[in-house]
Amino acid sequence: MLCIRGIVLPEREERVFRIDGGVLRSGGPPGGLRGRDVEMIVDGGWLLPGLVDVHTHPGALSTDGPFDEELLREQLGEHRDAGVLAVRTPGTAARMPAWVESDPGLPRVTSAGRWLATPGRFFPGFGRDVAEDELVRAAVEEATASSGWCKVIGDWAQDQPAVPLPLLTSVVEAVHAVGGRVAVHCQTPDGSRNAVLAGADSLEHGMHLDPTLLDRMAAQGTAFVPTLGAFGSGADAMRAREPSVRRDRWLAGWDGMLGNVRAAHEAGVTVLAGTDSFPCGTVAGEMSWLVRAGLPAEAALGAASWTARSWLGLPGLVDGAPADVVAYAADPTADPAVLDHPARIVLRGRVVR
Repeated sequence: MLCIRGIVLPEREERVFRIDGGVLRSGGPPGGLRGRDVEMIVDGGWLLPGLVDVHTHPGALSTDGPFDEELLREQLGEHRDAGVLAVRTPGTAARMPAWVESDPGLPRVTSAGRWLATPGRFFPGFGRDVAEDELVRAAVEEATASSGWCKVIGDWAQDQPAVPLPLLTSVVEAVHAVGGRVAVHCQTPDGSRNAVLAGADSLEHGMHLDPTLLDRMAAQGTAFVPTLGAFGSGADAMRAREPSVRRDRWLAGWDGMLGNVRAAHEAGVTVLAGTDSFPCGTVAGEMSWLVRAGLPAEAALGAASWTARSWLGLPGLVDGAPADVVAYAADPTADPAVLDHPARIVLRGRVVR
């Protein structure tokens, strides 16, 4: 019998689990942990229910390349090997193949179907291009054909209009009516405002977000996925460019993002970690960006682990939960660099590292 013992986060108490058919059961076996049939696969250290990346796009490396199932498998493996045991894919170039859910060696995937892009918003042909009068129907189709999510490109270029608020509101209402949830890409003032006012379930990026909307986000349960690392990694290069309207607007949006993320957390908004970048398996770096923005270390780690799992409907390390566990030699809230060195990774009850 496989058994695990360690200090569980976020509760910070030592617990013992045995693995029974891919499920965690509290306590050791009846004969004790020194029994002949007991294998202690983790004995000591700090335990997480796996890391989570809630904004990742495995399966394609660029907007001009096709969706590649072998690349999808490889990149999901990169997530797993880094201790990321659950991901949300808010938009892909194709719907997730059926084997993703049935492969016991891959992270749990919450998909949102194909990106939904109305004319002039998004890379042509990379998602599902639809006319505005087709958007509501398409959103319901993608939500019901995926894990219950759909992703709408709510805006695009800074000098182009966002998806109109009445239309986006109709999308959210229709998807909610079938039990789904809506993620909205937004990087302009109007796009971020419309996503909040429409009642979207998550803001992806949220650049130029008006901080006066944070209380409304908290009240209605709209999560904030700022993907700070994806923006921050390019900020210096953007500053080095010749001044232009596009450059200046982008920098104005970036300059407000760290403060907005901190204010969102303080307002009670659910802030989550998503990378939106490659290579896969780097969500620990996004946690560091959240700390830089002003989140306490434990809240930032939760955004990349137990808080994100709960938001996706996945339990933490409790009796009856899936046996998804990552063990670390030291407390990752004290030193986030620890996350780069998992001591043991258990997925669906199987030791994968």
